Amino acid sequence: MRDALLALDRRLSGLALAVACALLAIICVLGLWQVVARFVLSQPSVWTEEAMRRLLIWCVMLGVVVAFRRGALVSVDLMLRLSRGTWHRMVRGLITLSSLAFLGVLLWFGIDLAWRVRFQTFASMELSMAWAYAALPVGAALSIVAVLAHHVDPMNEELENAQ
Repeated sequence: MRDALLALDRRLSGLALAVACALLAIICVLGLWQVVARFVLSQPSVWTEEAMRRLLIWCVMLGVVVAFRRGALVSVDLMLRLSRGTWHRMVRGLITLSSLAFLGVLLWFGIDLAWRVRFQTFASMELSMAWAYAALPVGAALSIVAVLAHHVDPMNEELENAQ
């Protein structure tokens, strides 16, 4: 079970990181196009700013998957640093449970929100708003796998890099 979870997490976290990086590159290209269109061509692009905002939501939600997995989120980690033995396991369990509770709420309400806005469209594009809001439940679901994988195989990059 542990090996299957870690193998699944490796694939999902790797995919999330690759897609987040690709989205960031696309956002940069769209930003450059927006500047060129506005100031060089004197024909402002009407859709790039909105597209960049929506892609940034996806970029963040996919990036947080990798941050959860690597333990790289900013945290108040004094209890975790000072604890040893059973107390350390209890603190890690509490952190995992609270993260899973938060992600569960985000998943539940993210699905509801994406479902409610499915008939609304972006102002400058004929795309459903559900595409942007779907980033919440997708990111939460992938993060749940990452949190579980981090619990069974902690990386703690934040703790190791802290001074």
